[in-house]
Amino acid sequence: MSEFLAVLSNYDLVGAYWLNIQLTFFAGLASLVIGTILALMRISPIPSLQFAGTTYVNLIRNTPLTIIVVFAALVLWPVLGVEFSTDFATNFFWLAVAALSVYHASFMCEALRSGVNTVPAGQAEAARAIGLPFLPAARLIILPQAFRGAIAPLGNTLIALIKNSTVAAAISVPEISILMKEMMENEGNYVIPIFLTVAVGFVIIVVPIGLAVTYLSQRLAVSR
Repeated sequence: MSEFLAVLSNYDLVGAYWLNIQLTFFAGLASLVIGTILALMRISPIPSLQFAGTTYVNLIRNTPLTIIVVFAALVLWPVLGVEFSTDFATNFFWLAVAALSVYHASFMCEALRSGVNTVPAGQAEAARAIGLPFLPAARLIILPQAFRGAIAPLGNTLIALIKNSTVAAAISVPEISILMKEMMENEGNYVIPIFLTVAVGFVIIVVPIGLAVTYLSQRLAVSR
């Protein structure tokens, strides 16, 4: 055991996990913003916006995340000229954030739409009856309740995003799965302990989030 701990001390596990957390944080914020816009499009009374939102969700949700990440690195940057930084590592980090955001926005959208379905239809009808246009009604009446009703599915999407952040390894972002591969290659006698250590690290990150989501979903549930 002491020998394995000595091996672990040679690698920056905390730094690698911190990179995954940063990927999750920035992609989570961006995907929530995009997902909210998509949800508004999907519940909009304008058919063209409904079609655009539905097309985005169905197309992106059924596209493998790895393909989206690789597209960001091989097409978005060198072909389309989208560059976030002149530093190679920083640029690829933000390309990974962009890819994760675009992908998980479709799931955020559906989570929010499930929250919208918990809002009684009569409230939207009452808003229209007093002359509120769609956007003010959504901002003041529908979305505040929808967010409360969607805490559990939004939390599940966040947990999926934490685990999916390892896909950034496809474009050489040095997060935990890249480090795990390096450790397994260099320390062949400890393959199983290394794998279990990395798995436990994700459990330590995910379980508190799951507990917090469960608590908040019960605490902030909309009374009927």
